[in-house]
Formats: sequence, C-alpha cells, structure tokens
Amino acid sequence: MSAFPHTDADPLHEQSLPDAARAVAIVLDGNARWAESRGQTVADGHRAGSRALRPIVETAIDVGIESLAVYAFSTENWSRPPEEVEALMEIFGETIDRELPDLAAQGVRTRFVGRRDRAPAWLREKMAGLEQATADRSRLNLWIAFDYGGRAELVEAARRIAESGVDAEEIDEDIVARNLYAPEMPDPDLVIRTSGELRISNFLLWQSAYAEFVFTETLWPDFGPRELRDAIEDYASRRRRFGGR
Repeated sequence: MSAFPHTDADPLHEQSLPDAARAVAIVLDGNARWAESRGQTVADGHRAGSRALRPIVETAIDVGIESLAVYAFSTENWSRPPEEVEALMEIFGETIDRELPDLAAQGVRTRFVGRRDRAPAWLREKMAGLEQATADRSRLNLWIAFDYGGRAELVEAARRIAESGVDAEEIDEDIVARNLYAPEMPDPDLVIRTSGELRISNFLLWQSAYAEFVFTETLWPDFGPRELRDAIEDYASRRRRFGGR
C-alpha cells in the first residue's frame, strides 16, 4: 500500500499537504530528438539520457524527495527497431554498472517495476543483483519502470484478484492497490514529463489519480537539477483539494 495513501476514509486536505513533493515520477522522453538535433545516433541519445539520471537522483535527495519513479522502458517500446531495443538493453546494463552502485553508496534503494521475463537473462541478473545490494538503503527509493505499462499492470492485478477467489462484493481500492506490481510504492504527488508531449503514455495510471502534472519542453538529456527544482517549486505553489473545498 502507498506510504502516503489517499482514501475516502482518510481524506487529504490542502492545509495538511507538504510544501514539497515527497513522491515524484518522471516520464523520460526526448532522447531520440536530442540526438537527432545534434546529428548523433539514437543510441547516443539514450546514453545521454542514462547519464542524466544521476544528477536528478542526487537533487531529489537534496530537496527531500523520498520516492522517485522513472519511466525507462515501456511495454510499447518493444515495437521499436530491433537494433534500438538491443542498444537499450545494453545501455540499461551499462547504467547499472556505471551509475547506480555509486548512488547506492548515497543511500539509494533501487527497485524495478514491471515485467522482466522478456529482458535478456544477463540483464535480469544485473537487475536482481542491484535490488539485493541496495535492499537495506533508505535515504531515497528509486523505482525504475522497465517493460512497464499501466494498463498491463491493471490487467495483471485483476487477474491476480480473480485467481485469489475474492468475492466480487469485497473488491475495493485497497485490494486493487495491493495487487499492483509494487504495492509499497507511494502514489506520486507530482508527475513530470519532458520533451513537450502532453500525455502520460500509460504510466502509473492507477497511482497518478491525484497527482499534479508538470510538462516541460526540455528534452530528457537536458533535464537537470534546475529543471527538477523548478518543477518542485511549481508543485508547491498549487492548491490541491481532492474533490473537496
């Protein structure tokens, strides 16, 4: 269940909301356009995007964010050209080897959200190894959505609920939430999408029900600490009522 739940029995009021977002989610978009604008390959763009993650995580720690979820690879991304998908798998492995262990030393716990069965065996081993190595960290929870789709997550949750034998009359929001990929991941206070696209692209459909959204023209490889701080300040300026007054 979310660490910062919103339920009808425990309504949130704007007076009690924090000035800063405690849980943030980011749709990492614009790598290919970034590369194209510089005459580079798509793989170069993805590598630049992977390098952009570390300063964002470090800034999240600095501003007091407790949970950061990033959309790294969607269920729809498998439809991209095979050479691009292969390059992405390699880049994920490189990122785990290069960046994330150092972040672990700063207290970052990393977990992957979504499917893994379609990933190469060597990458699944790296993912599992990183999760195990950072399981005792608590300064920041970093959730990497890999082979993730919001609709697929809800379908799988419905399937698990049906298989559990729960009576239809007993199904409520709490039961659905407990059957998501990562029930312990807090619902995002703020969702950010880079590159100027004004949609959420199947990301955290259930969890983002009460999130605030910030859309920026900045392409992901250029999205840095200043842009994150600006988004956090934008969030803090808003008044949220969750349907109340």
